[in-house]
Amino acid sequence: MKRNHLPLNALRVFDAAARHLSFTRAADELAVTPAAVGQQIRALEDLLGVVLFRRTAKGLELTEEASAGLEPLREGFLQFEGAVQAMQAGQSSHVYTIAVPREFFAAWVAPRLAAYRALHPEARFVLVDGESNDFAQANLDLAVRLAEGPGDLEGVALGAALRVTVGAGDWIAWPGDPHPDGLNAEGVDGALLHVGDAGQAIAAAAAGMGRARVPLVLAQGWLELGRIAAMGEPEPCHRGYWLVAPLPQWRQKKVQALVAHLLAPAG
Repeated sequence: MKRNHLPLNALRVFDAAARHLSFTRAADELAVTPAAVGQQIRALEDLLGVVLFRRTAKGLELTEEASAGLEPLREGFLQFEGAVQAMQAGQSSHVYTIAVPREFFAAWVAPRLAAYRALHPEARFVLVDGESNDFAQANLDLAVRLAEGPGDLEGVALGAALRVTVGAGDWIAWPGDPHPDGLNAEGVDGALLHVGDAGQAIAAAAAGMGRARVPLVLAQGWLELGRIAAMGEPEPCHRGYWLVAPLPQWRQKKVQALVAHLLAPAG
């Protein structure tokens, strides 16, 4: 019989009935009716072409065919239990693999992971740079992405979608704000400095190389670290930092615990 045709539910009912030698007690264990147990046993007998139970004056007895298959069946169920425990062990693991944009790690993520480690010394972190890593390929638990939303993943926003201006002078452009001064008649933007990401933009502004519009959450992190002295008034924008993961990862207890900590108010 092919693996995908195995009558697993009926076999589970058979195991319970064989242990109790009673359809009634098996039904109590499985939270079903005795009639449902009888139906499953009859269906299994029809499928296998053998009789599994014999009614006697003393009650139910296993047939020789049933006895022959019972021990391997129970060994199989033990293997199933071991497989489930192994999968659950992954959920309770203390190792987290997280993809985080480089500029966001130092300003926001690192202090919070350090605080989590202080509470959970057994926690271990593997940090991967970048926003577009494939969850399966990189074996990620979580990712932080600068986006308009979680897309087809589960996610929560790490603050409102707001941006602020830091620094002074000529505009600094970066991929999230490629034309801060707009385009002139020839289609050329007015920014004199182009950098690769928001972290480089805010670092350049902090060094006195100009001004940049960056996500509010990032600027607040730099302000808390003392790397910038001031920032402008927040204004709405389309993109913000999101903490995302596929639904199976999102449901893991270890991921839920870390997300709750990351989202908790500071202090």
